[in-house]
Amino acid sequence: MFSRSTYLNRRQALKQKVGSGLILLLGNEDTGMNYRDNVYPFRQDSTFLYYFGLDAPSLHAVIDLDNDTEIIFGDELTIDDIVWTGPKESLIDKAEKVGVAKVRPSDALAGFLKNALENKQTVHFLPPYRDEHYLKLQEWLHIFPAEAGQKASVPLIKAIVGMRSYKSEEEVTEIEKAVNTSIDMHLDFMRNTRTGMTEKEIAGKLQSIAIAQGGDISYPIILTVNGEILHPHVRDMPIRDGQMALCDAGAETAMRYCGDLTRTIPVGKTFTTLQKEMYEIVLQAQEAAIAACKPGVLFKDVHKLASTKLVEGMKQMGVVKGDPAEAVAHDVHTLFFQCGLGHMMGLDVHDMENLGEQYVGYTDDLQKGTAFGWKSLRLGRALEPGFVLTVEPGLYLIPTLIDRWKAENKLSQFIDYDKLELFRDFTGIRIEDNLLITETGNRVLGKELAKSVRDVEGLRG
Repeated sequence: MFSRSTYLNRRQALKQKVGSGLILLLGNEDTGMNYRDNVYPFRQDSTFLYYFGLDAPSLHAVIDLDNDTEIIFGDELTIDDIVWTGPKESLIDKAEKVGVAKVRPSDALAGFLKNALENKQTVHFLPPYRDEHYLKLQEWLHIFPAEAGQKASVPLIKAIVGMRSYKSEEEVTEIEKAVNTSIDMHLDFMRNTRTGMTEKEIAGKLQSIAIAQGGDISYPIILTVNGEILHPHVRDMPIRDGQMALCDAGAETAMRYCGDLTRTIPVGKTFTTLQKEMYEIVLQAQEAAIAACKPGVLFKDVHKLASTKLVEGMKQMGVVKGDPAEAVAHDVHTLFFQCGLGHMMGLDVHDMENLGEQYVGYTDDLQKGTAFGWKSLRLGRALEPGFVLTVEPGLYLIPTLIDRWKAENKLSQFIDYDKLELFRDFTGIRIEDNLLITETGNRVLGKELAKSVRDVEGLRG
């Protein structure tokens, strides 16, 4: 938890941005895995954490702008609870630490909101993403679940995005702590991955590092020898010499700030000649993209730059023909690079994604793309000091996609499909780092983590 003044100042700024009405921020609940009392690890709603700081289930908060009132709704522990959990700090004391003087029981919230509706107050709420949120909005505000997303408050969304996008110094410190733990995870992956281990075995070891450092993983670990599959689940499958292993893993601190890194390594001690050549293409694209990240630059243009570098590399490999810039203009790069170059990062690994990518990554004047490849670019807007984001180009040779394009003879003026057949089983490579945009450029967060061919192979001895 940050200082009391941090949360007071955040809520005061939010009040000024929204102006009038009543802000309802829903916290999250415990969720049973196979019966009610055997729960999944709890994760608080990030916006609730940002403004109220309390990382505990079954809490909700109201900021009544018209009556200058802030209330946390939740229940104190009963003696039955204490038998199971032991004594804990009271909710009133926890609320005081974040500058909230009023605490009310959970069952008082329904009546409070009913009174607000009767008084014709505007109730601002965020797009729900959990089933219990949909049901609560239906019960309290009489909003059908199918309508809840559309009826969320755009002024509230824009106000929150306008605050959470800019990371304070104390937030950057916490994010960098998450990144450094993520680097420890990747160093273990790069040093200790060996032929015969399973993807699940390696991923389990990495998660234990995140837990041991006081937090947990910030998203399910992607660890695979099929790097062309963007978000696979880890498997009980032994890895083999000659393959590449891709690890996309990040840690979350105890305060819920995230890291998000990717490295790709040879399962054996060295890359093959082809693997090395393809790896260098991705690395050069990433280095060019990182160098281009500075205030005022559209991240959409950085994505285009990275895509052009990837196409230039594939031209050197004999797969692409013609002018690389013209090829990118025709979206040839989406055959090899189907996802976006990066995204905002903070309290969420895809920061504020539940608020809507158009609001977070774009502006009223810059609309998110809808075409294949471009629709997956979560961030396109001009970069500003205080933004924290990922830069993660990759090459993904997906046999099903190759077959579809080839059957259509799609963009054959740019693609040598006979040459491409030699790459259909190549799999994929991704390299990812986390950046803070500064007043003059950017800073790569965290301690050093190997990514040149020489340095990666140096860790594989």
